[in-house]
This record gives sequence, structure tokens and C-alpha cells, in this order.
Amino acid sequence: MSTTGSKVRLEDHSPEVDLTPDTAKSAIVELLYRNDEYGYKPKAVHEELDIPHNTAKTTLRRLKNEEYIAQTADGYYHARSDREDLYRYVGALDGLDRLFAEHDDTESSDGSSEPADSEPTLSDEEIDEAVDVFDDDG
Repeated sequence: MSTTGSKVRLEDHSPEVDLTPDTAKSAIVELLYRNDEYGYKPKAVHEELDIPHNTAKTTLRRLKNEEYIAQTADGYYHARSDREDLYRYVGALDGLDRLFAEHDDTESSDGSSEPADSEPTLSDEEIDEAVDVFDDDG
């Protein structure tokens, strides 16, 4: 796998999506696109994701301005049905979560977080495929 960001899997690449997993921006997109039948006020996003209220408000506003999400006339933020790229992004995150959950190591008998056996649980190819989803064109 290239570490320079000069390679990307084309079937998963969308130049319009500028999200980094484990950020407030990504978490809000995940919440709204996983629950696209609902609209959320900033307070509800703050409570659902346990992020500061001002972070929720500011990030929601930015996501709307960047056309990642939409807002109803009465202030509820929601997923946009026309953003298939964001549905794919959230699906890729779900796939990564499943991949790593399936290969999650249990604690060893001495209570450490080291794998119980010394064999790697994921092949380099599996890791490359999972990580390539998030590679930017740098």
C-alpha cells in the first residue's frame, strides 16, 4: 500500500467527500445517514454523540453549507437523499467496523491487551483494502 496518498481505490473514491473517520464531522454524517428517516436539532446531535453543543451547532452549519446535509425550514438537520457518496462512505465505515470486530483479539490469559497468539489476525491485503477506502488523492 502506498503511504504517500498517491493511490486510491476508484470504486470507493469520491472527490467530493472530505471526511476523516473519528472526527465530529464524520460522526455527525454517520449519525444522519444511518438514521435518514429523522431530522435532528443541534441539541439532539450533542446528546446522541456526546460532543460539545457548540461543536454540534458549528459542525452542522458547516456540513449544510458544504452540502453534505440539509435543513428543514424549522431547523432540523437531516441526510440528503441525493448524496449516494455519503451513504457509501457510511457503508464503508460499517464494513470496517465489522471487519475489525470479526478479527478482534480477546485478552490474553495474563490480562494484557496483547493478542493471545502471536499470529496476525488480519492479512496485509485485508488491512490495505480496508484502509484504501479512506485514502485521499493527496
